Amino acid sequence: MKTDNLQMLAETFAHPPFTAQNAFLNRELSWLNFARRVLALVEDREQPLLERVRFAGIIGMLHDEFFMKRMSGLKRMLKQGVEKASLDGMKPNEEMKACRKELLHQINILSRVMREEIRPALRKAGLPIWDYVELNKKQSEYLQEYFRSSVQPILTPLAVDAQHPFPFISSLGLNLAVQIPEKKKGSKRFLRIKVPNNRPRWVPLPEGAGFVPLEQVIAENLGQLFPNAEAIKTYVFRVTRGAEGEEAAPEELSESDPDTPLMPGSIIRQVTNELKARRFAGVVRLQVEQEMPEKLQKWLATQLQIQADDIYPSDYFIGLRDFSSFKAEDNAQLCYPVHQPVTPPRLRDLPADSSKAVFEKIRRGDILLHHPYHSFDTSVLQFIRAAAIDPDVLAIKLTIYRTSSDSPIVLALSEAARRGKQVAVLVEVTARFDEAPNIAWGQLLEREGVHVSYGVPKLKTHVKLALVVREERGIVRRYIHAGTGNYHTGTARVYEDLGILTCDPELCEDVAALFNELTGATPYDHYRKLIVAPKHMRAHFVAMIRREIEHAKAGRPCGIRAKMNQLQDPDIIQELYSASRAGVPIVLNVRGLNCLRPGVPEMSATIRVFSVVGRFLEHSRIYHFVNGGSHEYYIGSADWMKRNLDSRVETIIPVLSTEVKQQLAEILDVYESDNSSAWDCQPDGHYVRRRPAAGQEKISVQERFIQLANAEFNI
Repeated sequence: MKTDNLQMLAETFAHPPFTAQNAFLNRELSWLNFARRVLALVEDREQPLLERVRFAGIIGMLHDEFFMKRMSGLKRMLKQGVEKASLDGMKPNEEMKACRKELLHQINILSRVMREEIRPALRKAGLPIWDYVELNKKQSEYLQEYFRSSVQPILTPLAVDAQHPFPFISSLGLNLAVQIPEKKKGSKRFLRIKVPNNRPRWVPLPEGAGFVPLEQVIAENLGQLFPNAEAIKTYVFRVTRGAEGEEAAPEELSESDPDTPLMPGSIIRQVTNELKARRFAGVVRLQVEQEMPEKLQKWLATQLQIQADDIYPSDYFIGLRDFSSFKAEDNAQLCYPVHQPVTPPRLRDLPADSSKAVFEKIRRGDILLHHPYHSFDTSVLQFIRAAAIDPDVLAIKLTIYRTSSDSPIVLALSEAARRGKQVAVLVEVTARFDEAPNIAWGQLLEREGVHVSYGVPKLKTHVKLALVVREERGIVRRYIHAGTGNYHTGTARVYEDLGILTCDPELCEDVAALFNELTGATPYDHYRKLIVAPKHMRAHFVAMIRREIEHAKAGRPCGIRAKMNQLQDPDIIQELYSASRAGVPIVLNVRGLNCLRPGVPEMSATIRVFSVVGRFLEHSRIYHFVNGGSHEYYIGSADWMKRNLDSRVETIIPVLSTEVKQQLAEILDVYESDNSSAWDCQPDGHYVRRRPAAGQEKISVQERFIQLANAEFNI
């Protein structure tokens, strides 16, 4: 549908008036509800043991991220005296209290399960994590020598006294608070020792006898570091700092006029300053082991300039994210069966000596890729590598939002530049937590002769697009890969994502125009098929939802199915409520946070919301509109979040191939059939896990996709 027609349809109705606070679920608590669903996998005894351990590490990472992003934001609002309520009516102080309550609840569950179930199960499986006091003499002597030779040389005790101020405590690192009695003064001397992060957290014992936490190895051997001290007391603590530091003054961020686009150098300088600010950002959480005296807890809180509510005592290991690095050899029976991605059927049997074959395959029809069931290496990477060496390829353009540390994509682009092809890469240097590596990749590509642009001022470039320009018998033809995930070979093995390879002329021309707009900073408003945010994506989605309302009123086939990572945008939610009141059936597969209340009479009675949590991270976005029977499908980079629709450059592409539409319909059907790893959202925002009925076949959607991919490959 053309943009002008969509705009007319979007303006057909007045915006539905919603003021009731009970129309929305709280964003922060919904995010924590997602963490709770992951926590259920730690509790699930049907999961393989080492996978339960891995999920415990993921919970640690989720909690860390929540404090760095969301709790730090709430703390800033409280510091600034902000009283504005969230969509659901909660004020910042109420949200803070509710989030703390839920976090403490999850921490208690996690500690109990690890202590009472998983750790005993690890011992039974021959993979014990011992407390140091449980070791025999031979093992203690081994760790004493390990400490002396491999750990002690790294340690730097830092005293705090009149001559030594309290040291800077970096974020997310483990620390020991050491108290040494001073006989003459009758007081205790405080030292801080940072637990080195370049040593294994789980120190292996000889002969496969198990593991010991590194912090205990250090604490129990401090006599080697302080031979004259007696009655040394040690307590583990950990600090979490906000993801954003104090805002730098404008003159520190850029030398350019604020009304003109920043030059690449100044963008990099701005991001570098922000990274420095983040390192010294305020503390949002202090984790301490429960045995730490309350007086010491309060003293640390005073030194770190935090409140008592920012202290989170733990009766189990601190820094649970380190369980994601817990490795045990030769224990495949304790893990998920090894998953080997298969080559998509249309890309099999490509001649090894021909770079042209992949383009011939695409010319025969669009190709749908579904990762990690389809191999990223033999599809997307193969496409980029073929373009890099194919003598008929003239140019390659690609976006990098996140990529792997040893990215073969970047190596292929460098090779293409060395072969004389025109290569342009848009590197997003404000991708949170990936800023530094992205700057490094951009600088490396520049040295290789690649044209590098560093994003768009004030907007994150979140698109996932690659464009190849090829000369074929004197005619220039374009090919694109449009995806839902990053060009990251590592996450492509564990993230569920979709991609389409196509050479549709109009769509390829739109993508080329978008690249020109991004790299040339020249506005373009004549996209024919590509849907671009923040230009007109919101209007497109609103119009398509309202079109389903018109079909429902006319008695024509109607319906909406969508799969996304997050659902938060209040205007889109209101449009969906209007569609529900008109009788439009709506099924939303939302992995993470969701602010829509489903199943509420006279508001959302026809809306179902569910979430899938499993071994792979659900990451794809699919949008399906029944449209009176003329079904339309879209995939792309954008969720229904305000930030995606208004504050980022995003793209959604229409699916043009009848075959690919059918494949997407089947994918959505499989998700809806899940009866073991899907969770249904209730009107009050809590989720209920689906369970197969008595005698019913158990269907776990991710395992089903593995089976279907293997069946395609006749495995």
